[in-house]
Amino acid sequence: MKSIKIFTIVLSCIFLGSCKKWVDYNPREDFKITDQEYLRSEKDYRAMAVGCYSPLTWLNQLVLIGDVITDNSVTGGESASDQLALQQIDNFTFTSVNSTIADQWQSAYEGINRVNYLTQYKDLNLAGENITFPGKDALYGETYFLRAYYYFTLVKMFGDVPLFVDRRLGVTETNSLTRSPKAEVYTQIQKDLTDAIAVLPIVQTEQGRATKSAAQALLGKVYLYQGKNTEAAAMLENVINKFSLVPNFASIFLQSGENGPESVFEIQYSNGQATYDWGHPTRNQGNLVVQQSGVRGFSGINGMPYASGWSTNLPTSNLAGIYAAGDQRKDVTIFNVEAYKLANPGFNIVYLVAPYRNTGFYSGKYQPRVGESSGQIELNYGNNFRTIRYADVLLMAAEAYNKSGNDIKAQTYVNLVRRRAFGNTNNDITSTGNTLGDAIFAERRRELAMEGEYFFDLVRTGKAAVALASLGFISGKHELFPIPLADVNGGLTQNPGY
Repeated sequence: MKSIKIFTIVLSCIFLGSCKKWVDYNPREDFKITDQEYLRSEKDYRAMAVGCYSPLTWLNQLVLIGDVITDNSVTGGESASDQLALQQIDNFTFTSVNSTIADQWQSAYEGINRVNYLTQYKDLNLAGENITFPGKDALYGETYFLRAYYYFTLVKMFGDVPLFVDRRLGVTETNSLTRSPKAEVYTQIQKDLTDAIAVLPIVQTEQGRATKSAAQALLGKVYLYQGKNTEAAAMLENVINKFSLVPNFASIFLQSGENGPESVFEIQYSNGQATYDWGHPTRNQGNLVVQQSGVRGFSGINGMPYASGWSTNLPTSNLAGIYAAGDQRKDVTIFNVEAYKLANPGFNIVYLVAPYRNTGFYSGKYQPRVGESSGQIELNYGNNFRTIRYADVLLMAAEAYNKSGNDIKAQTYVNLVRRRAFGNTNNDITSTGNTLGDAIFAERRRELAMEGEYFFDLVRTGKAAVALASLGFISGKHELFPIPLADVNGGLTQNPGY
């Protein structure tokens, strides 16, 4: 049961400035009554902590951004003007007014402001009361993890970003921000995650909550992004053997596979409430990526399990070509609708070929399925985003060990992933050194394709300029996304080239 999500709608009224602006924030001082009248009990603190999770669900477009900007996939849809912001990202024509990029910025800062609001009153609420209860430190560990996640999203997209942790920003402060060097932001991320690790439990009673292992895995990734390979390997080692790879790769992404033995951390979505907002489709309870991944006009009879979608995120033939024969990940990652139709004549399947930039393929991991949405069906699919999988941990550890000189461990971890993919040991990697490093990188692409990781992997490893040159990538510019125009007009410096 995804009970962590049930307070989302209520808390949008409690938290300041929700559903409006973020670092251009507009923090809505008219809600200030909640400072004194709400944080008066354990229940209040726990409800507000749930609200700190909500902006995670608004970051779902990162799943698309990380692949459509590469040669993994293209933005399809009806035409070149459909999903225009994503089309611009796909074509490297995005600017500081790109709405999808601005949405990630705004969502992450809304999350930070919510966490800061809660941490501001950790010891004393505004009435001067010290509200104590069992598990309070662990609850705050969750908020530290979340703040680290939000800042990590920002720093890997934008580089230097405004850094503030001591309080929520008020109306008078939002235009006085400056960008902090990303090294300082990383230092804060590391501190938050270290503090979280110290108090978080190994297991949470409620699904979707951050755990010690989730914080350790994220800290390992943060180290890896900074090239701190020895630290990354040591931190990720804490997570090794705490989880397991499920034999059937396809089962990971089914509704029945949510929060399974391979899940280190998942962003929880829901179809439990039929509320929706077409003006802000990422602000609904559901996971918009599911609708974006689906096949247009897809229908059938006799229990055909799939529902129709928008064909917005289309895998390329280039991606299809990187999988060897026998690799079970290919058919899960890349959904070939025509092959599925031919294999299932009893369904009497009909569908519409993607009108724009058709590749013949569709994103398979998050295909919409019948009965998994409600209300405004397109906006309320409840499929969780598998944010950190154990396979990702193993591949990060393999990379870190390879770069720090321990090829034996690197081979061990990458081959665990490959053995699940092929069902045998015949495809084990035995290379060493740089050749092994290249093999691990290629394995990350195969394993995590269509999960939003590839572009950021290319950038952090210095491979983007070569890999993406033919797509329009400009070295020295496109490693980072542009700071939203509203914030540049508010005084922030812009990234180079924009």
